[in-house]
Amino acid sequence: MSAPSTVERLAALPALSEIPREQLEWLVDHAELHRVDDGERIRGGEGIEIGLFVVISGRFSVRVDQLGVEREVREILPGGITGYLPYSRITTPRGFLVADGPVEFVSVRREDVKDLARECYELTAMCVHEMLDRVRVFKADDKRQEKMAALGRLSAGLAHELNNPASAVARAAGELDACLAELVAAARALGEAGLEGEALATLESLEAAARMASTERLSPVERADREDRLMSWMDDHGVDPERAYALVEHGLTIGDLDAAATALDVAQLSVALRYVAADASVRGLSGDIVSAAEHVHSLVAAVKKHTHMDRGPALERIVLGDHLADTVTLMTSKASLRGVSLDLSIEADVPAVAGFVADLNQAWMHLVDNAIDAATTSVRISVEASRDGDGVVVRVVDDGPGIPDTDRERVFEPFFTTKDVGEGRGLGLDVVRTVVRGHKGAVDLSSEPGCTEFRVTLPAETSA
Repeated sequence: MSAPSTVERLAALPALSEIPREQLEWLVDHAELHRVDDGERIRGGEGIEIGLFVVISGRFSVRVDQLGVEREVREILPGGITGYLPYSRITTPRGFLVADGPVEFVSVRREDVKDLARECYELTAMCVHEMLDRVRVFKADDKRQEKMAALGRLSAGLAHELNNPASAVARAAGELDACLAELVAAARALGEAGLEGEALATLESLEAAARMASTERLSPVERADREDRLMSWMDDHGVDPERAYALVEHGLTIGDLDAAATALDVAQLSVALRYVAADASVRGLSGDIVSAAEHVHSLVAAVKKHTHMDRGPALERIVLGDHLADTVTLMTSKASLRGVSLDLSIEADVPAVAGFVADLNQAWMHLVDNAIDAATTSVRISVEASRDGDGVVVRVVDDGPGIPDTDRERVFEPFFTTKDVGEGRGLGLDVVRTVVRGHKGAVDLSSEPGCTEFRVTLPAETSA
């Protein structure tokens, strides 16, 4: 029995079962038969010319290089079509083919693909469906990669923001044990001193003064100057000057100590100041821990609201001011690292909008992140929201050098970027435009040296 012909092998494939035989014959007459071994790669400009490929046996994986990492995004099985397709505007392949085991396929040259579109209607229709599927896959992959990149930027900024309060908690907790031990010892010494009457009232006045003044904020120069003067006073009155730092840190002044010295002898004053200093130190450390924990809580709450991770995607009423504030909070660390100031201004009468919170938050993140990336040192970026007739306008404005005329018309194009290779995919502003249009809004750009403004206009929520 003779081996089946290439036409018969193609016709036997389920994926090609509805293609008329004469079209398969045309395909074979204008194609070359190829066989590749496991692991062989087919790239544009290398080896086999990238024409229209139809797999007869075996499996191709379609892979892409992303930041040095090779990923599989599709597979081409027997009867599958890939390569250069009719009506496709792609001139440079996004990925490349890798044979997973031995693969046999036929290849039609590019110059013959136009004739295929004219002569083989059903086969061309199959190619068009393949092209649409390919676009959907790559588009979905691009969106996934952009979301991952946005998540990476968000996590990097969050890690930086969390580092400071976490370090503050660790430092305060490390010092608290020693301070508590000193407070216990100071309390014992105070008890042994047996303060009564006016002396006890003076101690209570010192404690009250320390609590009332502990919120005072001094500059480093003011603090050092006050500490030097307090140490001199304590040395002159026979009191251990090492406690001057704690007393100054919690607001006690020479005036407070002068008042105490009139009612207490040297021994009582030394014991009283030791206790007040120890008590102030413990309260100060516990306050630092509380403040740092509250900051961590606010950051986590901002991330939760920004990502909307506790709810599924649903159209809802959105108060933009809250979410813009979360975006600014999460991007502040990146801005500060670049020497950029980030300001927020929300008018009081900004109406709510109807939309998908996670999508709009992603748009705000991209706009602010784009402004920071384009900024030079000491640039100011302002995020503003205001009423605009029956709608809302959100502006992201910077006073940087502006966008060159050659780039201004292309900034919303997918994959257009002025960043170095590996630093950007060029999808951020395309995502912004897609999200805004999906919310029946518009995004506009104006730019000149000293003022670049991205303006997003959204319709206000209307009652049902």
